[in-house]
Formats: sequence, C-alpha cells, structure tokens
Amino acid sequence: MSVAMRDAFGAKLAELGKTNDKLVVLDADVSSSTKSGLFGKAFPKRFYNVGVAEANLVGVAAGLAASGYHPVANAFAIFLALKSMDQIRNVLCYNKLPVVLAGAYGGLSDSFDGASHQSISDIALMRVMPNMEVIVPADSRQAELALEYALKHDGPVYIRLNRNAMPELPEPADFASKKVINLRKGKDVTIAANGITASMVMDAATLLEKQGIDAEILSVPFVKPLDVEGIAASVRKTGKLVTVEEHLLAGGFGSACLEGLAKADFEYAFDAVGIEDRFTETGSYDELLAKYGLSAEAIAKRVAKLCSQK
Repeated sequence: MSVAMRDAFGAKLAELGKTNDKLVVLDADVSSSTKSGLFGKAFPKRFYNVGVAEANLVGVAAGLAASGYHPVANAFAIFLALKSMDQIRNVLCYNKLPVVLAGAYGGLSDSFDGASHQSISDIALMRVMPNMEVIVPADSRQAELALEYALKHDGPVYIRLNRNAMPELPEPADFASKKVINLRKGKDVTIAANGITASMVMDAATLLEKQGIDAEILSVPFVKPLDVEGIAASVRKTGKLVTVEEHLLAGGFGSACLEGLAKADFEYAFDAVGIEDRFTETGSYDELLAKYGLSAEAIAKRVAKLCSQK
C-alpha cells in the first residue's frame, strides 16, 4: 500500500525525535498539511510554529542551528523557496549551517491551488546556492532516507516532498552514497528520472518494451551533488539520454545533467521532459501531469521519438 510522502516524512520526524534530542522542527502554520504536527504533538517543547512567515522561519532555524541544534524547517515548497531566499543565501548557505529545508507540496502536487502554490522552480533556485545540497525523493521510503541523511550532514539540505501517495520503488541499497539508483537495466536508451517521475518512467518502460525499445531506468534523487559518473556510465552504453522532471526545464534536473556531462568524452542523443516556460494551472494532479507531458504515455512517446532518430 502506497503511503503519501508527507505522511511518511512526518512520522519519521516523530520517530527520530525519540533518539535525537538536538532535532527541532519548525513550521509556517501549515503543520496539519506538512504533517510536522506529528513531531509537535510528541515533542511540543522542540516544535516551533512561527506563523505564515517563511523568511522568519529560516532565520529562527539558523539561530537554532548556530546554537547547536539540528533544525528541520517544514513549509510549502513554493513559499520556502521564494520568500526565504535572502535568509537561505546569506544566513544558511554562507555560514554552511546544518538546517534541513523540507519543501512540502513540491512540483504540481498542490494541484487544485493552481500556479500560486505549485512549486516548479524550487530546484533551480536551491541548486544554484553554494553549500546547499538538493534531494528530490521518488517515494515515501526515499523521503525517510533523505531525512536520515540530511540530519547527519554538516550543512544545509533542501528536500522536496510530494503531497500525494506514490507507488513504492525498489528500496535503494545505499542512499547515503548519493549514487543513482538503477531500477531497470537496458541497452537502447537511458531515462534518468528525478523525484516522483520515476514511477511514470517505469510504466513508460513497459510501453516502450512493447515497441522493441529496451530502456535503462535511473532514479536520481540527488540533484546536487549529482552522480555524473553514474549517469555517464549508463549513457556510454546506450548512446541516448532522456531526463524527466516535475519542474521547469530551465535550470532544473535536466540542466544539471547537461552541465555535468558537458565535458563527456562521448557523443549521445538527448531530450529533456519537463514543464516548458510557462505557469501551470488548477486541476487534478494526474490530469496536470498528463497535460504537461509527464504521464507514462507521453514520456514513452518522447523516448520513442528520440530512439527513432538516426
């Protein structure tokens, strides 16, 4: 049974709070949505609701980190990334403070609240910050592993979380190594999936197999630092790379892959699946994913087109 990423993350916070007395959690008055309220109920003296004030949220978290605590600041990804950027840059990243930024309702998952709440630029904003690590889990288990990793990391980490229940992928063997996770071996094309798109890509691989296309599937939760060698090793074999992300194409995961492979000593065909240069709209989550080319059928079509080119 699939568990919503936010539910798994909130439960993991409460679980880790039992053994980590330096763990403190902050929220921007959305704890019932982010599920950080589970930690607040268990450890009320280590939970801080700063109100709808994301910049202050990060500032308070920074102060707690400088005082020896390891804060997790949980808020909606769109507001955490946009309203707090001054504090993220000049306080967290400049001083390399160990604060975990947990961006809830990432991507299109806050679907019915429309463009004002859908976070499709956060990866670009966060990965450009020096000292910031960026993780986009693919399922609830990866979200739990991301939190465990981030609380051991001596520096700021941004974790993008999805609102909805997603299919569980095979458990990664060594998440802390920051390596890509090979979900399916193949010889014709490499599909590198960031975040929840890994589930759609796995379904797309089944459709492609019926067309005689053998796709290798990589789940890539770490956008920064990016496992360039892991991606390159696959692309050297297949000669083709398609990146898939629930984010604007500008500055996102696909851009990170191209930057990393810029000095590659081999040629390869490339395509990037993501959201074009536009604001999105209100609707059901699955319908929005399909409209912006992130359904299994749409991904398979793009991959097949690349594979047909000579």
